[in-house]
Amino acid sequence: MPLPAAKPPDGATLFKQQCAVCHTLSLSEPMRQGPPLVKVMGRPAGKAEGFKYSEALSKADFAWDDGRLDAWLTNPQAVIPGVVMAHRQAKAETRAAIIAYLKEQN
Repeated sequence: MPLPAAKPPDGATLFKQQCAVCHTLSLSEPMRQGPPLVKVMGRPAGKAEGFKYSEALSKADFAWDDGRLDAWLTNPQAVIPGVVMAHRQAKAETRAAIIAYLKEQN
């Protein structure tokens, strides 16, 4: 008898597994290595108050949207050369679930 197909993790689980080490979703929590991602959708890149960004990211001239976040999670250095974030997510379905979860948090 074959095992049932595994249900893919949801965005909240994926965020906790892959993002929460460096990012919070609460302004009341202490800053971590990365900026808080509270209301990241539509926010100007490199502009979260109270976070010290890399020089490259602080000069970004765009706001976060689905496409930018997808490209960023795929390869941050391709979006903005010289940024510090090293994490990459190759799986499109995982990126989409994380982005959908971040949108829910806005």
